[in-house]
Amino acid sequence: MTRYRCVDAQKAAGFPVAAACQAAGVTRSAYYAWTAATASGPSDRHREEVRLVAEIGRLHARSKATYGAPRIHAELRRHGWRVNHKRVERLMRAHGIVGYRPRRRRSLTKQDTTAAPAPDLLGRLFDPDRVDVAWCGDVTWIPTDEGWLYLASVIDLGSRHLLGWSMGSHHDARLVTRALDAAVTTRGRTRMPATIFHTDRGSEYTSSACVQACQRLGLRRSMGRTGSCLDNAVAESWFASLKVELVHRHHYRTRAEARAAIFGWIAWDNRFRLHSTRGYLSPIEWEQQHAAISPLPSTTAA
Repeated sequence: MTRYRCVDAQKAAGFPVAAACQAAGVTRSAYYAWTAATASGPSDRHREEVRLVAEIGRLHARSKATYGAPRIHAELRRHGWRVNHKRVERLMRAHGIVGYRPRRRRSLTKQDTTAAPAPDLLGRLFDPDRVDVAWCGDVTWIPTDEGWLYLASVIDLGSRHLLGWSMGSHHDARLVTRALDAAVTTRGRTRMPATIFHTDRGSEYTSSACVQACQRLGLRRSMGRTGSCLDNAVAESWFASLKVELVHRHHYRTRAEARAAIFGWIAWDNRFRLHSTRGYLSPIEWEQQHAAISPLPSTTAA
């Protein structure tokens, strides 16, 4: 279409149509067909493209400007659009609609060399086909004008559901044990026999308080190697999304302000955010689809 407009411009400047068409690499018949279609008003395809761009913009805004082309394409298909992913990429690029780009996260891990680490029970196999086979956990921090707000997470590796979390002004073992208690409560249980809890070798996870909490809750402790983010990649990735999609976009004056924002993002992530590793389903959707095949432990007696 741009080549036809170029011919149009050359014609308006006084150049012969035949020469302008030859320079633009189009035939005269194709040019005259284009001018006839243009004169009759916008085509059905053009009107559809206008609607499509508007819908892409709406979905992108609903994601708080975080979704890139793959998730936008998945959302469009969920809403009944039959559109090629290359077309979505082209339109987003043409209209300056871009998603977020993850940044590398600086680790908080401080190993206690006197504490014995747990064995690695996963070996980077982070994709069980059902829930509560394995969980993972990690700790990160959020800057506020009052000081750091620390966040501990517990994520189901099957569904990527953030089951439990804890936030506080201190980076210690109580932070992670509260997150574990919250995760077990989310499942409607008092114990999770045989569920693996995988972490790095940070001192809060090798502490006696964490060891005792895992024993009390029936969790099997598992740890990756020191300094290897790939050994706890799912937890690292979850924090990267939180930081880029929320934390890096805001300035928090108080810890309470940061807590409220993070709580809202977690609720959205669990219920609505599309996870590419789970077939572009949200974590809770994934669990609902798999419940008939492999019922959640919360449906059975503890």
